[in-house]
Amino acid sequence: MTGEAGQSRVQRAAQIVALVGVAALLGLLVWKVAFHDETGAADQLAKGELVHAPAFTLPRLDTGGQLAIADLRGKAVVVNFWASWCVPCRDEAPVLQQTYERYRDRGLVVLGVDVNDFREDARRFMKRYGLTYPVVYDGKGSTVGKWGVRGFPETFFVDRTGKLVGERIEGAVDIERNRDTFERGVALALGDTS
Repeated sequence: MTGEAGQSRVQRAAQIVALVGVAALLGLLVWKVAFHDETGAADQLAKGELVHAPAFTLPRLDTGGQLAIADLRGKAVVVNFWASWCVPCRDEAPVLQQTYERYRDRGLVVLGVDVNDFREDARRFMKRYGLTYPVVYDGKGSTVGKWGVRGFPETFFVDRTGKLVGERIEGAVDIERNRDTFERGVALALGDTS
């Protein structure tokens, strides 16, 4: 009896520890939603404020080395936050690649920021979808707070002076659903105001 009783107590203790852990995570989520600090670039952009692209320097997944967003000053940039495990990210990858191919001769760079992912999974994703634009790795998600990213994927547009322009696209870039918003963001980044 003591063996079964001891095992039962251990199981109950493990269940209690698991419940406390889940309750703590739920409490953290509720706190985060209730007290969301609206200091990210996306929130400032939505308010119509002038916002410069938040700085970062991250390791490149495509060629190795490092890439800073400041290195792209003078170019129009489409910044796309994604992860290999994100289903909508798979849907939008061909659209982003086509955009890069179409506008790169005009100075447009699509910059992929792989977040909260495994490097090898991200590299497999890049190979599978034939991504040739620069991709950086943010395994710990150090960029998402500064940019105001709430989910994956999200896309921002940066003009040649480093300012955010247009509207952030939350969710997949989908030519049918948000074509006008996407094309307007690309045009603003390129400086096409006509």
